[in-house]
Amino acid sequence: MSKKVLVLLVGMALVLSVAGIGIAADAGAPPMNPKVKEMIGAAKAAVKKVSADEVKKAIDSKEKVILLDVRDPGEFAAGHFPGAVNISRGTLEMNVFGKIPDQNAKIYVYCKTAGRSALSTKTLNDLGYKNACLVDAQYADWVKAGYPVER
Repeated sequence: MSKKVLVLLVGMALVLSVAGIGIAADAGAPPMNPKVKEMIGAAKAAVKKVSADEVKKAIDSKEKVILLDVRDPGEFAAGHFPGAVNISRGTLEMNVFGKIPDQNAKIYVYCKTAGRSALSTKTLNDLGYKNACLVDAQYADWVKAGYPVER
């Protein structure tokens, strides 16, 4: 393989990575491990949930809530709930106290499929955030409903 081709491939991989486009996020990704499904199910059962409609009403009424997007930065940059704060799931424990110091704040947590957000909401509860709620909907459902998105 020539040096130019190698540089091109590495560059493309870097661009895709920064853009938040990963093979695991594609429809052709391998099936989720049953243990992970179990963990997500247990997290969903353990946390408070809100619907996308409830989140939209909170936004419209200018209710004091924090919309927390736990997707990766590239996914966030492609579009997110209006005024959302982004802390990716992988860095949540290390960054949440700096970005959301009020452990009594009402926090609505969302992601692409409600998997990472379920785990994140459970983690927030474990860290002492008393009013963290899972947005029990997929991001695509929010977009499909015609709800506002920022880029």
